[in-house]
Amino acid sequence: MASKLAISATIRLPKSGTQLPLLGLGVALNLENCKPACITALKHGYRHIDSARMYYNEAQVGEAVRESGIPREQVFLTSKIRNEEHGYDVALASVDDSLKKFGFDYLDLMLIHSAKSDKQRRLDTWRALIEAKKQGKLRAIGVSNYGVKHLEEIREAGLETPDVNQIELQPLNQQREIVEYCRKHDVVVEAYAPLMRTRWNYPEILETAEKYNKGPAQILVRWSLQHGFVPLPKSSDPARVVSNADVFDFELSPEDMARIDSLDRGKEGSITWNPVDCD
Repeated sequence: MASKLAISATIRLPKSGTQLPLLGLGVALNLENCKPACITALKHGYRHIDSARMYYNEAQVGEAVRESGIPREQVFLTSKIRNEEHGYDVALASVDDSLKKFGFDYLDLMLIHSAKSDKQRRLDTWRALIEAKKQGKLRAIGVSNYGVKHLEEIREAGLETPDVNQIELQPLNQQREIVEYCRKHDVVVEAYAPLMRTRWNYPEILETAEKYNKGPAQILVRWSLQHGFVPLPKSSDPARVVSNADVFDFELSPEDMARIDSLDRGKEGSITWNPVDCD
């Protein structure tokens, strides 16, 4: 990942051809904080906002985009189907409801938020997303919190495979088996909780931050980018929203990348719900 890249840099999603910005704003925030965070992010160059139906803030995101004055087609918007909405008909209805809440006639990406139902309902939900994409309501489709088992279900069913798998991904929990599978099958990996929820009090991170004259959050975002992930840092603090994206003027050395890589604890390093092993 070359340091010359800017916040506007994108990656082409392999299945849909949609251009996905390499850095996004996560908005699992309190309702009063969501819209101001989005407006700040858009003002300072972000063009990718990651929401979800379970965040209950799709309307606030839509309002922020409209108030920003930035053309809709220049902002990449994501939402996610809630676990309780698995199933073909309810998932289709959920897509329509999300569009109504956002106030737009399409979304750039819709994900299944997790695999926490059962195989049949997961596949029915996936078929619903495929249909919504055919109808032009979704530009791309994907999954979140899917382990290899769940990804294999889709492939073995002979269905279109996901463009994206969004998983918890940070130095303590690097999900290497899932990442390897996704790379083999052309699934882009998005990283949520890339800032470790500020639990970054490790010499490998703090000393690296001091070396590059950057903050720990910036080091973690840069680490994620250089691994080829699409990090989704979140913050309700406007200054932090801006500083989290100030990561395109430096590059971590291979030695520093390896030092941070050494923090991996596998599943024991998880700091979120991380339901990738659910049945």
